[in-house]
Amino acid sequence: MPETEPRLDAFDRAILAILQQDNSIPQRVIGERVNLSAPAVQRRIRRMEAQGIIRANVAVVDPAALGHPITIFVEVELVSETAPDIDAAKNAFLAAAEVQQCYYVTGEVDFMLVVLVPSMAAYEALTRRLFFANPNIRKFRSFVAMDRVKAGLGVPVD
Repeated sequence: MPETEPRLDAFDRAILAILQQDNSIPQRVIGERVNLSAPAVQRRIRRMEAQGIIRANVAVVDPAALGHPITIFVEVELVSETAPDIDAAKNAFLAAAEVQQCYYVTGEVDFMLVVLVPSMAAYEALTRRLFFANPNIRKFRSFVAMDRVKAGLGVPVD
C-alpha cells in the first residue's frame, strides 16, 4: 500500500517546531536543542524539503511596513463551476499580487481570498480588474479587517 504522508518522528517534529519559530537558527544549535548532531539535523531538513514538508524558507514581513496596511477577506461566488471555469478563477487569483491567500472552499461561496492593499481606492481597482471584468463572477462580498489579532504561519507539530 503506498504511503500517503511522509513519516515524521519526534526529532523531525522538534526540528520543525524550532524552524517555524526562527529558521535562521544554526543547525548546530538546533542539534543541541533536540539531541542530534548538526549533520543529522541537516540531513533531516534536506529530506523534509525534498518531501515538500518544508515548502519555503522566507522572511515574514509586516504588510503595513511595506505600505499595504489594509487586509480584506473576500468571498467569491462563480456563475459556472465547471473544471475549466474553476481553473480560470484559480489562475486569475494566483496572478494577482494583492491576493495573499486563496482557498477553493465548500459551502455557499466558491473561493475565500485574503487581500492586502495600500488603500480602498486600490481595492476598488482590484475589484474592477478581478471581479467586475470577469463574467464568471456572480458576486463577491468583502470584509475589511479592523485589527490583525493573530496571523500565524506555524503548523502544529503534535
